Amino acid sequence: MNAPASKVLIIDDEPPIRKLLRMGLTTQGYQIIEAPNGKMGMELLKEEPDLIILDLGLPDIQGHELLRMIRARSESVPIVVLSSRGDEAGKVQALDYGADDYLTKPFGMEELLARMRAALRHQLQAQGERPIFKVGDLSVDLVRRIVRMGEREAKLSPKEYDLLRVLVQHAGKVLTHKFLLGELWDSMTDAQYLRVYVRQLRQKIEKDPERPQYILTETGVGYRLRSPD
Repeated sequence: MNAPASKVLIIDDEPPIRKLLRMGLTTQGYQIIEAPNGKMGMELLKEEPDLIILDLGLPDIQGHELLRMIRARSESVPIVVLSSRGDEAGKVQALDYGADDYLTKPFGMEELLARMRAALRHQLQAQGERPIFKVGDLSVDLVRRIVRMGEREAKLSPKEYDLLRVLVQHAGKVLTHKFLLGELWDSMTDAQYLRVYVRQLRQKIEKDPERPQYILTETGVGYRLRSPD
């Protein structure tokens, strides 16, 4: 159930999209504030929204530049990007500039709501809400460094654990190959290293590594750890 107090800032220049979002989100208990352009969106940051829905195709400020400006003002507010561009390069760029998630227009309201819930949960986690992460049969004790699948303890190598820890810390968020490589090795390292460790980790924590339930591939972009139900 959504917290009624969650305040969502919608920055989009299309009145029909803003109306659709306002109607869909208010029925879910969200409080809505709106901006038709980047300049007003920046002004409304003083309202301290809990989450921002940002259209990249604004008339006054280039979308990725606005993302950078928002992140300079607020490091932690979750940002879900909307764009008519579906190309992978655009998604990677938005995520590298600080977006938490990305949806291509047209989108379904249920999918948007799920992405919003995941982004809000990730923010709580980043604030250190719980040292033990659980999703499905997977549990990760971040203090004792113990990983379990149900009752069975999964024995991970140090690098496999480090990869899982980064995914857990950002559960529900798409992490680009570049981000993960920079966290674990060096952003110049070949992405093939990352694929090898993801495959090894899936062998140890997935019931069917060929049809993963936890570590999900975002094709051409990176990986996302399923957020808690």
